[in-house]
Amino acid sequence: MSTVISVDPEIQGGTPCFAGTRVPVVSLFDALKHNRSIEYFLEQFPTVERSQVVDLLDEVEAKMLPEVPVS
Repeated sequence: MSTVISVDPEIQGGTPCFAGTRVPVVSLFDALKHNRSIEYFLEQFPTVERSQVVDLLDEVEAKMLPEVPVS
């Protein structure tokens, strides 16, 4: 279970948000899709910490990319 993402029906109608904030996680991916930097995202959403963004990206990477053994 992620400690970066929080889902609470009382916050943004249960939309997955960065824990401790009301900022939907999808906002980060939208920013990245529109060629915005992480710095830009953090400026727009100051309640999100850089470590939360990094942790989320690490979690996504771990789930989406299989570990490839190094030979």
